[in-house]
Amino acid sequence: MTSAPQDREIAVVAFAQTAHRRTSEELSEVEMLMPVLHEVLDRTGLKTSDIDFTCSGSSDYLAGRAFSFTLALDGVGAWPPISESHVEMDGAWALYEAWTKLLTGDADTALVYSYGKSSPGSVRDVLTRQLDPYYVAPLWPDSVALAALQAQALIDAGDTDEPALAAVASRNREAATTNPHAQLRGRAPQGDYVVQPLRTGDCPPVGDGAAAVILAAGDRARDLCDRPAWIRGIDHRIEAHGLGVRDLTDSPSTRLAAERAGAFERPVDTAELHAPFTAQEIVLRKALRLGEDVDVNPSGGALAANPIMAAGLIRIGEAAARIHRGASDRALAHATSGPCLQQNLVAVLEGERR
Repeated sequence: MTSAPQDREIAVVAFAQTAHRRTSEELSEVEMLMPVLHEVLDRTGLKTSDIDFTCSGSSDYLAGRAFSFTLALDGVGAWPPISESHVEMDGAWALYEAWTKLLTGDADTALVYSYGKSSPGSVRDVLTRQLDPYYVAPLWPDSVALAALQAQALIDAGDTDEPALAAVASRNREAATTNPHAQLRGRAPQGDYVVQPLRTGDCPPVGDGAAAVILAAGDRARDLCDRPAWIRGIDHRIEAHGLGVRDLTDSPSTRLAAERAGAFERPVDTAELHAPFTAQEIVLRKALRLGEDVDVNPSGGALAANPIMAAGLIRIGEAAARIHRGASDRALAHATSGPCLQQNLVAVLEGERR
């Protein structure tokens, strides 16, 4: 059980992100990241020296060079020496590590950031490196083809159909019209098939972006934010690596993570789901038991902006931001990594009672 103990409450107190774009070739990762770091610190009035722990998430495969995350530290300021860590994962998992650090009492504040530039290469090919290196990766099935297998499995099971998938895409991108950071906004034609049954509209945009959040514990959080988004529980679970031994129409790891995070104890009013493909939202809604009364992806979700390595952290940040401004009282945030929802993290956030 990984719910936060009552004597050590931890909250998201600030969130910032870039305007996500198809390409940012004129910017290095540091140049893309620095405005976000300045913004998230400005929201709290903190300086870099006030941060007890820093954790980042990124991928060397996207950057095309080893230990690329060390260059990003130039944007944070690593001198004088700081307490710092990095995960080769989406920033949601960096937040998980920072949350654990604060739980121990070793830190009272943490800066979490993540970034990804997908534009320089072929994301569909890069993501094959996540697959089993002996039996699957040598076949080079790309990320869209694998998502299409999952979508077809759902259709064959009678859980959805192509018009229903188109409706998911339309609703998400219509919601993004009010999100100034989204890459795609407003309704658009579903377009041609990319890999049947997935059309262009069923797939996420390729783009570049970054995000950052600040965590704080107890009264420190109340000092830094008028309405902190308290993390009531957070949990991460993993499916089997082999696609052939999984039921792609379900996500038991998401369900278990949600249960351990306390998501089913009381209803949530908002859910930010990291579902890069329309069919994955169908799977997640079922696993998380989300009814029609829950506002799902009011930001537009990953179908509106999907900066790899930051999209999961953005789901947590977007959920927290709604609590900060009073638009939500209890929100669920979900992040995923790997093919067909292989790894899943669920966080439950709440605002102070009004």
